[in-house]
Amino acid sequence: MKRYFSLFLLLLMAGAAAACTNFIVGKQASKDGSVMCTYNADDYGMFIGLAHYPAAKHPKGTMRKVYDWDTGEYHGEIAEAEETYNVIGNINEWQVTIGETTFGGREEMVDTTGILDYGSLIYIALQRSKTAREAIQVMTSLVEQYGYNSEGETFTICDPNEAWIMEMMGCASDRKLSKERTVWVALRIPDDMICGHANQSRISRFDMKDKTGGVLFSKNVVSYARKMGWFSGKDEDFSYCNVYAFPDFSGRRICDARVWSFFNRYADGMERYLPWAEGRQQDAEPMPLWVKPNRKLTVADVEAAMRDHYENTPFALDGDMGGGIWEMPYRPTPLYFTVDGKKYFNERPTSTQQTAFSYVSQMRSWLPREVGGILWFGNDDGNMVPYTPVYCCATQAPRPYSTPGADALTFSMDNAYWVQNWVSNMVYPRYALMFPTLQEVRDSLDTSYFKEQKATEDRALTLQGAERVKWLTDYSARKADEMLTTWKTLATRLIVKYNDMIVKPEQNGAFTRTPTGLGSRVVRPGYPERFGRELIRQTGTKFEVPQQ
Repeated sequence: MKRYFSLFLLLLMAGAAAACTNFIVGKQASKDGSVMCTYNADDYGMFIGLAHYPAAKHPKGTMRKVYDWDTGEYHGEIAEAEETYNVIGNINEWQVTIGETTFGGREEMVDTTGILDYGSLIYIALQRSKTAREAIQVMTSLVEQYGYNSEGETFTICDPNEAWIMEMMGCASDRKLSKERTVWVALRIPDDMICGHANQSRISRFDMKDKTGGVLFSKNVVSYARKMGWFSGKDEDFSYCNVYAFPDFSGRRICDARVWSFFNRYADGMERYLPWAEGRQQDAEPMPLWVKPNRKLTVADVEAAMRDHYENTPFALDGDMGGGIWEMPYRPTPLYFTVDGKKYFNERPTSTQQTAFSYVSQMRSWLPREVGGILWFGNDDGNMVPYTPVYCCATQAPRPYSTPGADALTFSMDNAYWVQNWVSNMVYPRYALMFPTLQEVRDSLDTSYFKEQKATEDRALTLQGAERVKWLTDYSARKADEMLTTWKTLATRLIVKYNDMIVKPEQNGAFTRTPTGLGSRVVRPGYPERFGRELIRQTGTKFEVPQQ
């Protein structure tokens, strides 16, 4: 598949793709009736902007080349659809949104002969689908015809009316054993619920006799497991995750804990499932696939969840020396490390430094589709950037998210990924000291976007057809440009304000000066009290000043 990323180059480590997070909000669980879903694309070395696939008509018989979304390797050809729809990022002109997280599962199930990988499958489905159900049909029929060559994947598939979670795995590449191509199951999330997945298969038992239309699955989902000798019980006892991707310690503590933290923010009684998220208790009660929130959620609420570092939970990252002097809520990777022959792990929160892009998709059924779908987009760790609005009808990606000449090894001041990473990497090591300045600017921009939203959409509603599309395309580009300008200013402000580990005073957004024009006396913050105490605990009297 030819990918319309201006920012194409990906430097990917083998096996590193399994590191994303999706949250999902049904339309009756949101404050305004929106369906919402999120995606963090987390992968070290990933350099990627905002995808754009323009709508097109194709002569019957046209073939489409498929290139692996992660590696760029050529897989083969599939028949092209006669009509494809406009796609911007992970949302299309019909407000269909698709995200994913990789859970891996049984290695022997990966079909190396398949043509379609998970990323290609997402963007092909977006180009061919007007609803979430249609996207599921497109995805499953394509992999049955052409094969699926990725590891186990959980997909979020939403439209303005429905939210779905679908899990899929290949059926191995040994065609002597089986001519089957995939095993999959898709469940419609109840409208009043919230759901999430984060690199661990979440679907357990499901109603194979469902009459509501909210349960879809491959005919072989149980029989394949029986054939392979992995399951021998009754059909009604079959658990997709237990058979194909058992939730071990890593699947629970490193992965499901992120979902638990999302649920814990907005639902009551989640302490009941804390043992599950902790991952140590073998017989812990499994966490439900979805829960009912204790209030209806806004876009801002969901953005906050994407910025989560386990604050105010037992997994919080602000209570040990791992964060350094200024309590950085991030940890180095790899996730596991060894000391004196014993294996240890780092917590893995939703907000993580290796995020290449992050979004919150908002889909609204009561508005014309060009206006109803918004991808609130950030080209770095969601905690460190604002989410700018990109409307689903946009016919081009904003230049900061699709910058000629920028790639994984070429810095560009015109590119959001690089400017935002520049700022983030200044802030990470001195987080407690510098983050409040970044947060102030980030939140100010987010607030301005929400404040402008109604007037922007009211104006769009007065326009028709191409004029409406152009207005929203231009607005999306303008907000991205303004964000980039603001972030460049923030970068230089941070350098000046915090140079040499001091703080220069400000007043009303400007650095203060003495009557003679010099900079005001700087503040030297020194050690935070907790770190100072830990330093003395470790060093004893080494740094004690003797009494005179």
